[in-house]
Amino acid sequence: MSDTADRDSTITNSTTTTTTAATTSSEAVARSPIAPRDPVVRSGWEVSARRSTAECTLADETPASKALVRAPFRGAVRDLLGTPFGRALRREMAGVPVLAVGSGPGEWLVIGPSDAGSRVREHLGSATAGSGEFATVVDLTHGRALMRLRGRRSADLLNKLCGMDLREASAPDGAAFRTSVAGVATDVIRDDASELSYLLHCERSSGQYLFDALRDAGAEFGIDTTGPDHPAAGSPAGSARAAVR
Repeated sequence: MSDTADRDSTITNSTTTTTTAATTSSEAVARSPIAPRDPVVRSGWEVSARRSTAECTLADETPASKALVRAPFRGAVRDLLGTPFGRALRREMAGVPVLAVGSGPGEWLVIGPSDAGSRVREHLGSATAGSGEFATVVDLTHGRALMRLRGRRSADLLNKLCGMDLREASAPDGAAFRTSVAGVATDVIRDDASELSYLLHCERSSGQYLFDALRDAGAEFGIDTTGPDHPAAGSPAGSARAAVR
């Protein structure tokens, strides 16, 4: 083979390698602001593959789809979602299990599986458009962080970081409130999944800080990090359901 052919072969092989590397690096992989341990890619998200059996666990569930609905405080949209301010209810929307949260006056957070976000938002958009009210539906999936604290000492752990009364009479399963947790404005949702469990929802930029603060506060309770529920991180747990069509 001539020197020219050798050079051409080298250039061709080099180009192929570069293209392959570029293709690999350009694959769409979404990442949480919370760095995962033992990362794997599931449903287009980089998540932790760790599974812990500790009595107290903390999981990053940021990949869960998150839609914010704003509408009049009392009206057709509230009736549609069936969730008053300060409460959370497991429901089905378009055949998808979701957790509808009355997160603020005239404001609802709808959390669902990571692979069904578009379907839930389309359903919400159609439903609110037909309500006759001025309402908006905004995708918060990549703009917010979500984590789940689970275990019988979860309330004790949270009480180290926030001033809310978390006793059963004040914050039963399905309670939702916005408060400061470790100095971060946080939506706290009690969502028991076979045991005491809280979802914490905050701005993306505060996600890693809040996760670390919870982990540090949980050291005395033997807290351990674990991966999100699979295959649909953030899927509401439990059996109580109400269909929304």
